[in-house]
Amino acid sequence: MHLVYFDNNATTPLHSRVREAMLPWIGEIHGNPSSLHRFGQAARNAVEEAREKVAALLGVRPPELVFTASGTEANNTVLFHRARRPGHVVISAIEHPSIREAAARLEKEGLEVTRVSPAGDGVVPAAEVLRALRSDTLLVALMLANNELGTLQPVAEVAAACRERGVPVLCDAVQAVGKIPVDAAALGVDYLVLGAHKFYGPLGAAALWVRKGVELTGYLVGGSQERRRRASTENVPAIVGLGEAAAAAREEMAARGAHLAALRDRFEAGLTRHMPEAIFHCQASPRLPNTSHVAFPGVEGESLLIRLDLAGFAVSTGSACSSGAVEPSKTLLAMGLSPGEALSSLRISFGISNTAEEVDAFLDALDREVAALRRVSPLARAVAS
Repeated sequence: MHLVYFDNNATTPLHSRVREAMLPWIGEIHGNPSSLHRFGQAARNAVEEAREKVAALLGVRPPELVFTASGTEANNTVLFHRARRPGHVVISAIEHPSIREAAARLEKEGLEVTRVSPAGDGVVPAAEVLRALRSDTLLVALMLANNELGTLQPVAEVAAACRERGVPVLCDAVQAVGKIPVDAAALGVDYLVLGAHKFYGPLGAAALWVRKGVELTGYLVGGSQERRRRASTENVPAIVGLGEAAAAAREEMAARGAHLAALRDRFEAGLTRHMPEAIFHCQASPRLPNTSHVAFPGVEGESLLIRLDLAGFAVSTGSACSSGAVEPSKTLLAMGLSPGEALSSLRISFGISNTAEEVDAFLDALDREVAALRRVSPLARAVAS
């Protein structure tokens, strides 16, 4: 069976040139970047070359970048740094859990948190974010691209207004970097986060950009690595991979965007012909070129995902499973969708190795599996009645 991967917003396969760049550092070349001998100097040079490549992708200066192990770590670092004293933060209701859950923990410790919901188009209104600001607001967190819907958020507009008021802005750009051009400095934010494995780099490597002059106290303490902003010996192979992934993304950005958008549009046009009752979420909103989010009325998304997996296609529901109970996506509920529509939805996120033939085969599989589920699903019978 030919297996097809349409879950690239979860993680992406390793780019071949990234793998080649990493292999020497997994094998014969080794060294601690903090060591003074030639092995350490070689490792330090590799880390700094990677930093330059990531900086070039973002249009920033290399010293402003801090390497971390994940986007979650970077987001946590900023939140726990900025909100370690009493005050108030503003986040969108559709932020990644690494921001939502960190804010919830700080809220239990006395921080006040305002959560701004998106409109029905999946976009958080800039005016609502700015309306939530207070004299004691310590931070605003607004992602650039939502991981479920792919919708792009008005980060530059929010950041410009926040700068006038002296409020720092954290932008989780993990889903955007490598898929669309991202100029960190031009966005006007103070902190920006990216993760290698979302754009064909390795797991375990991410970066936090900190605008020059903006403070950051390290979340991890110990050694003097990363200019004392993140203690811990650098993961040289993963950082080398992140740098190469950034270089590849910079070179291939336009071609990738065109290819991904063509696949997404082919899928959405085909599904409209095959299944006109399907409901696309945020189709008219500004969004990533690779992401489609769709509800199948009368079908449980989790059941459809399992059947598609057995048929050879990997997709996502965006639902959270806890103690055996499937819960509707918090993002979709925040948009105003009913629990039923949220639970009947799938996210399809295309990658650069996917083909038009795979999209066509997927449409055929969807036809078959949705029809099969509608014959047996209690949800389908409830909708029909």
